[in-house]
Amino acid sequence: MSDLIDVWVQPLQRGRRAILLAGVATAFAGVALPQAARAQTRVDLPDFTELVERVGPSVVNIRTLERAGRNSAANGGGGIDPNMEEFFRRFGIPLPGGRGAPRPPGGGADDEPQQRGVGSGFILSADGYVMTNAHVVDGADELLVTLTDKREFKAKVIGQDKRTDVAVVKIEASGLPAVKLGDVGKLKVGEWVMAIGSPFGLENSVTAGIVSAKARDTGDYLPFIQTDVAINPGNSGGPLINLRGEVVGINSQIYSRSGGFMGISFAIPIDEAKNVAEQLRANGRVIRGRIGVTIAPVTKEVAESIGLGKPTGALVRGAESGGPADKAGVEAGDIITKVDGKLIEKSGDLPRIVGATRPGNKTVLQVFRRGGYRDVTVTVAEFEPDAPVKAAQAASSPSAAASKSALGLTVSDLSDASKRELKLRGGVKVDAVDGVAACAGLREGD
Repeated sequence: MSDLIDVWVQPLQRGRRAILLAGVATAFAGVALPQAARAQTRVDLPDFTELVERVGPSVVNIRTLERAGRNSAANGGGGIDPNMEEFFRRFGIPLPGGRGAPRPPGGGADDEPQQRGVGSGFILSADGYVMTNAHVVDGADELLVTLTDKREFKAKVIGQDKRTDVAVVKIEASGLPAVKLGDVGKLKVGEWVMAIGSPFGLENSVTAGIVSAKARDTGDYLPFIQTDVAINPGNSGGPLINLRGEVVGINSQIYSRSGGFMGISFAIPIDEAKNVAEQLRANGRVIRGRIGVTIAPVTKEVAESIGLGKPTGALVRGAESGGPADKAGVEAGDIITKVDGKLIEKSGDLPRIVGATRPGNKTVLQVFRRGGYRDVTVTVAEFEPDAPVKAAQAASSPSAAASKSALGLTVSDLSDASKRELKLRGGVKVDAVDGVAACAGLREGD
């Protein structure tokens, strides 16, 4: 301001310049700003202290333990902080010496459990059910759950679902402070949210940000919530909380080119996670429906060329021979626009809606074919569960045992449904990877 006034008064004498500056300052001081302008100068930021006091006791720390003898040969006594274990596992960074936690100096008994990773979770019910990520508990020999009052419990895995990355564990306790679940449908982009977890083992760390986007398609069965809340290894499985103190998501993933937080994190919507958790508690696994089609997105060009109008629905690239959709008359080139009246806005909606349908139910598909709509009734089949892990044991297969010790791989057969989905004739799925295979870049899930 004074620089600008300098230009105005430059031709004036020095004495008159000082008088003019004083007069301008006095004039501005007496001007009342409009109410809107005053509102813009005031920044109202949320106060998270009450939320932390209310929800914090419901958040737990989860430590995973592994028998040292399981990976001692591959580990070779390497030295990596156990709290960094999940960092390497979650973000695909090769871990020298395999996936197990390093043994402490001096060794110990081969069957003595050693810390393998760290994660977070939150209490679903007062009788000890805890929700977390499947990748937090996957492969652990023991689980230790620590509450904010420092009580520690051994936990039992009730069930885990890798497709949605949701797991439920149980501790033997009562009168626990359970969280309140929110409505993801009411969650708005730009809304403030908060995360509580154990990044790098730092228990009950609080971070906050806003919802950046909703329904991000990064998986077949999950429309993720995207936020800019700082999430790091150890936050996995912890709650994403709105300003009403309700859990709206489970912090699960980050987007990163460096392995660390870069301003983009993803949470599993709590409504999806709740449905999975209920099935895990009831059955120990998730039962999903399938209709046997391969699909693709409907582009604007395709929609215009066939007279569909706007690009909605899922384009059927093929129907599995003898599968539910094939038997019902669904053809390649059809566009599925509705399932039991539910609109398919994008192709990713179809597997989620069909997957949530109980096998054996008859479902009405609305398809767009040759310029018109028609209804097709399909009997939903069950999605085949993952094949159990085939551990390499000398008693059952000497050659397999030799392969395991040499390469560090544990594999299982692909299900028929997986082969059809991936368009493969054969192959095996990597269930666990250690040593040479890990260093070579093979990952669990390959």
